[in-house]
Amino acid sequence: MKKLSRRRTLVPAALTATAGLVLLTACTSTDDGGSGSKTAAGGVELVKAGQLTTCTHLPYPPFQSEIDGKVQGFDVALIDLVADDLGVKQHIVDTPFENFKTGAFLNSGECDLAAAGMTITEERKKNVDFSDPYFNATQAVLVPKGSGVKSLADVKSKKITLGAQAQTTGEDYAKSQGFDPVSFESSDAVLNGLRTGQAKAVVIDYPVVQGWLKDKANADAFEVAEQIDTGEQYGFTVKKGNTALREAINKAIADAKADGTYKKLYEQWIGPYDESAASPSAS
Repeated sequence: MKKLSRRRTLVPAALTATAGLVLLTACTSTDDGGSGSKTAAGGVELVKAGQLTTCTHLPYPPFQSEIDGKVQGFDVALIDLVADDLGVKQHIVDTPFENFKTGAFLNSGECDLAAAGMTITEERKKNVDFSDPYFNATQAVLVPKGSGVKSLADVKSKKITLGAQAQTTGEDYAKSQGFDPVSFESSDAVLNGLRTGQAKAVVIDYPVVQGWLKDKANADAFEVAEQIDTGEQYGFTVKKGNTALREAINKAIADAKADGTYKKLYEQWIGPYDESAASPSAS
């Protein structure tokens, strides 16, 4: 999914954090105020005692978004499993996405890990350590129904305005295909841009589109013109050298796949279980 890149036009999302740290008090958290030991089960060192602090960037459904006053989603549920294994609660911090590439909030001790539907890239590996991949992601071209567009090639031939989320691999892919896409700050803003005609087609992660199309109003108005396999895999990140936490995350992912929890969460948050998407090999 998300990867830093230069962008042309940024259309902001009204409810997305744009600077600094936004603490999400509606999320599960501990009341110990950070007192006590910062060492959790398995010798994992935490930035704050009693809680596993996760950096994310909202909204990005179905991986993380605020629902009924609480941040929920597929990534959130998986990291809850890690927190359970460590004997603590997860606490979520909404941060600007620019910091994910550099690992700034991990290095400064603001967060223990980052979870935001993030594509594993060699560029990012220079600054952060990734967990094992937990999801294979494809890109989707979403268009209004009746547009006549059946592929990204049609978008180009018809000279239709294409949109994408800023700083994502979807935007990068569009640029690699010769487009100069209109950039939107969040996934919700991408869909709003399509609704309002700022873009006549958008390219974005397919699981995000799956989540959108669960809503009947969206499904009645939009359709997937094409799925594009770009070979992307999602991973969670920790500060470089934080082997204990990385191994705890990997164990929770493996256990969830082995005991059926992963499949259950996949069906809850993403849709019909797709084993090819859910069973990536470790990188």
